Amino acid sequence: MILRSSVAQLHHHHHHHQQQRYNQLSCAVPRKSSSENSRIAFPISPHTLSLCWGSRLIVHRRVSGEFPDKIDQDEPPTYAPISPQILEHNTRFVDVLKKANSILPQVVLASTILALVFPPSFTWFTSSFRYYAPALGFLMFAVGLNSSEKDFIEAFNRPTAIFAGYIGQFVLKPFLGYLFGTMAMTIFGLPTSLGVGIMLTSCVSGAQLSNYATFLTDPMMAPLSIVMTSLSTATAVFVTPLLSLLLIGKRLPVDVKGMVSNILQIVVSPVAAGLLLNRFLPKISSAIRPFLPPLSVLVTSLCVGAPLAININSVLSPFGISVLLVVIALHFSAFVLGYTFTGIAFHNSPDVKPLQRTLSYETGMQSSLLALALANKFFQDPLVGVPPAISVVIMSLMGFSLVMIWGKKKKV
Repeated sequence: MILRSSVAQLHHHHHHHQQQRYNQLSCAVPRKSSSENSRIAFPISPHTLSLCWGSRLIVHRRVSGEFPDKIDQDEPPTYAPISPQILEHNTRFVDVLKKANSILPQVVLASTILALVFPPSFTWFTSSFRYYAPALGFLMFAVGLNSSEKDFIEAFNRPTAIFAGYIGQFVLKPFLGYLFGTMAMTIFGLPTSLGVGIMLTSCVSGAQLSNYATFLTDPMMAPLSIVMTSLSTATAVFVTPLLSLLLIGKRLPVDVKGMVSNILQIVVSPVAAGLLLNRFLPKISSAIRPFLPPLSVLVTSLCVGAPLAININSVLSPFGISVLLVVIALHFSAFVLGYTFTGIAFHNSPDVKPLQRTLSYETGMQSSLLALALANKFFQDPLVGVPPAISVVIMSLMGFSLVMIWGKKKKV
């Protein structure tokens, strides 16, 4: 009996020593479950967080099948991972903010309807477009904050694409403007002043909203779009008067200093501020970046609704419907031809599809506000300003509708 007791104690001591040794190694070496013998399963997902003995997070064992009479004592316990719901709760609000851009076309359409039904809802935004430049500047700041200086260096290294965008702005679009302006006067029998307004709309530079539309569809192409628009705007001080003289036969003195100051305030300075903030203060950039999409949606809706609300009488004039159809045809043709010609010219380019979308925006979206300002300043007939006023809304609705269509196709 004494011998048996000694042997049992030695066996118990040896087993206890092995158990301690196993506990020390259990954190480092994974052990398979003995589910076939004991019918107790301890499944551990590959995404769970492995914890060692002594952790404060304890989980109940998940049992598969019936309870056995005996449970394997060598089986180490498993522990629960940290619930992902905690992290999801923190990121859900940020995700909602980031996805605000997805509803931009619907917001633009709602703004158009609201401006038509109740113009005072937007006339507070500006009575002489004094808030319009800062609003566009904010959109350019958002683009700059989500870009880097390398993107703009790469954009300048594509002179062929920049030249193609310039041709679309000041060759293709003026040709379409002259074509549809002549058709409006001959086929539709519209007054000459309305035909002049259509031609004038096609002679101005690209719209800053095209940069934002490109950013929403193809973010990597946004710097290229900004370079194109900046170049067309900077040279518009000479090209727009020349085109107006050739197509309309009227010399338009344009304020060179005013346009240069305009492009510096609306494009160059905000984009540079966004790039510098992203480069030298990345923590601040990361903190404010999620709030930019919803603010951009609000600002864009104001930029679309305000011009329509202010020029509501011109839009609802007796010639409004006829001019509306001609302006729709003008911008639709520009979007389609810009996309088609780019596909032909750059069919060997690896990024031909994003480039097509970018040049389609550049060709289809004009700075109609500039045309409206020129019409009000240099033409006595108020009907000249009707086509540019309608163009502001039409090119915005078409552009951001394409954002929605092309964005969905990219996700499929």
